[in-house]
Amino acid sequence: MNSHYPLVAHRAGHRCEYCHAPEAIFNFPFEVEHIIPTSLLGEDVEDNLALACRACNLRKSAHLVFQDEATNTTHRLFHPRTDRWADEFRLNVEKAVIEGITPIGRATVACLQMNSSSQLEARKLWIRLGLMPFVE
Repeated sequence: MNSHYPLVAHRAGHRCEYCHAPEAIFNFPFEVEHIIPTSLLGEDVEDNLALACRACNLRKSAHLVFQDEATNTTHRLFHPRTDRWADEFRLNVEKAVIEGITPIGRATVACLQMNSSSQLEARKLWIRLGLMPFVE
């Protein structure tokens, strides 16, 4: 396990800092990922680390930017240390869809495929169980 895991997981409230999946529902710890990958000269320091579920981490890979299909322009991805989730995304509770509300949010949703069929089915369950944030 990554030596930074306890700090990063606690700071993230034990949920993916991208899609907000609850770590408690999985049978293994989430991954400590480099927001700016070390392959792109990102540092192994606390400000460059985020907690990510396996799906988000795999899909993010070494991406720093992605296409916003609404504007047909490229934008940087969501940065959990400098951006606020609620400023970039909204959870549509009825559909269990994470909506990007800015170019950064939309590019991140597209890159990480946050609304894939498997993600939507899981998120519907998490909402019913009261495990998703921003759901009253």
